[in-house]
Amino acid sequence: MSWLTTVPPAVVLLAVAVAVAKLPRKIGHALGALASAGALAWAIVVPDGTYLTDLQFLGFKTALLHVDDFSRLMGLIFGLIATVAVVYSYYTEAEPIQTGFALSYVATSFGAVFAGDWLTLLFFWELMAVTSTLLVWHYGGKAVRAGYRYALLHGLGGTLLMAGILGHYVEVGTFLFAVAGGPETAGITAGLPQALAAVGIGVNVGFVGLHAWLPDTYPRPHIAASVFLCVFTTKTGVYGMYRAFPNGHEAIAYMGGAMAVFGVIFALLQNDMRRLLSYHIQSQVGYMIAGVGIGGALAQSGAFAHVFNHILYKSLLFMTAGMVIYRTGEEDLKKLGGLARKMPVTTVAFTVAALSIAGFPGFNGFVSKGIVISASHYTFEKGPLAFGDFTTLEWMLLLGGIGTFMSFIKFGYYAFFHGSYDGEVKRAGYGTSAAMGLVAVLCVVYGLFDSTLFAILPFDVTSKAVVEKAYTTYTVDHLVEGVALAVIGLVGFFATKKPLSKLGRVPDVDRLYNPLVFYGTRAVVVGVTELYAAVDRVVVAAASTTVWTVKQPREAIAAVGASDEEPLSLRAGIGTSVLVLAVVVAVGLVVML
Repeated sequence: MSWLTTVPPAVVLLAVAVAVAKLPRKIGHALGALASAGALAWAIVVPDGTYLTDLQFLGFKTALLHVDDFSRLMGLIFGLIATVAVVYSYYTEAEPIQTGFALSYVATSFGAVFAGDWLTLLFFWELMAVTSTLLVWHYGGKAVRAGYRYALLHGLGGTLLMAGILGHYVEVGTFLFAVAGGPETAGITAGLPQALAAVGIGVNVGFVGLHAWLPDTYPRPHIAASVFLCVFTTKTGVYGMYRAFPNGHEAIAYMGGAMAVFGVIFALLQNDMRRLLSYHIQSQVGYMIAGVGIGGALAQSGAFAHVFNHILYKSLLFMTAGMVIYRTGEEDLKKLGGLARKMPVTTVAFTVAALSIAGFPGFNGFVSKGIVISASHYTFEKGPLAFGDFTTLEWMLLLGGIGTFMSFIKFGYYAFFHGSYDGEVKRAGYGTSAAMGLVAVLCVVYGLFDSTLFAILPFDVTSKAVVEKAYTTYTVDHLVEGVALAVIGLVGFFATKKPLSKLGRVPDVDRLYNPLVFYGTRAVVVGVTELYAAVDRVVVAAASTTVWTVKQPREAIAAVGASDEEPLSLRAGIGTSVLVLAVVVAVGLVVML
């Protein structure tokens, strides 16, 4: 089995991505699905502890492949969803080159999460930004400008992360996460390197204020491209945040809580389906970031359990929204209605995904959200806004849960159950139903049989010897909490339905910084250009004047006011000549030295 530990899946997937783009559509997509399934199988059977440090990159010791419980979990879910997404791409008429770009995006994500050092992770991190940008740009139209903004922000984030990594290297003298056979290093060095890394990774995960690329970009490309996009960038970011902060950090935890609340508020205000779902990526990633920030075995297991579950139900939500768009041509909830009668399979898949993301008992989101919320209750400090027996962070996560129920009640109400859609609903291939059905079944399986999820987590959350507080999913308190959030969300939606229906597009922070960046960069470009032109005019004029003066000295003297009656001698004595030469030579030596 040596080939399992010597050929990283990223290399194979990149080669397959090129082939998929060139092969006939059916053969290419079949190859892509097989390669993604192969990556899933590899993640299952590759020996734990695989750690390759035989290669050097730019003269530094690197680890191209590093398998532990965290990276294995990421590989499992990445391989699974990539396989499903390729099938969905084929049946939604995606072009081979688009699926090739998508698989190259998958490959670079695999490279990042199986990296064993910061330099390799950064290399694939930046390639991931490039491949995802190409995936967005391929669709053309409005996706081009959105992709450009996406590339700028992720370029900025990558630059900050690189600065943090370099600062870390200066302090510890290595890029490796761990010395072979030794303990893991304690993340990025505290201080400025850690702050730079946090903000750089914060772009990818959607920190509040750095998040606007999500709703700006993900609704733009082909519906199959959105399924890929909703999975890899943000969740690779969560993995990177864990590597940077393996022991947690209070500020990171509270940022996660802020993301959970901010995301659901803006999601509730949206009518564009994919824009609504994009804001919910920020909100749900907030739970993961909160878990990483809390630190400890329970919270970190909850964070990665939520990574796994979120990828399942979020990809399913984007697939159902994509089916609505594919079959009706409409993206606005206000223009839809009553599709449950015409699209029953999509309606069932959406219902499963909505109950999963909202954390209703019996679905996978209930399990992973419960772990993170329990960690915020038992292992995190009360905080300044604590009330009763709840910590501040716990309140934030619970508010995020209420907003999630409200958002998806709104989505389902307007798209599937309220009113009627009178337009044409075209047919879709059975492959889309199979893809959605598989993921929907997994959402239920991991919700009802939580032990199947616990088995792949980095720590045993049910063991008092491993975690700070042993976790049990189906307790009376947890069930009451899940049902109470659903009831409050239901009441909240119908209480706010009328004012929400009157809202148009609500501006976000990008409404401010997009014009600032656009006009600011244009002003810089114009300023530099005009300055260059002005300097060029001065230099040309000076050169022309000098040449004319040398060629016609008497006319030059006359031009500056010399009298014709007393002509000025142009001859100089030997002493003056030597003095002038000495001054010129001295100035030249000073400039040169």
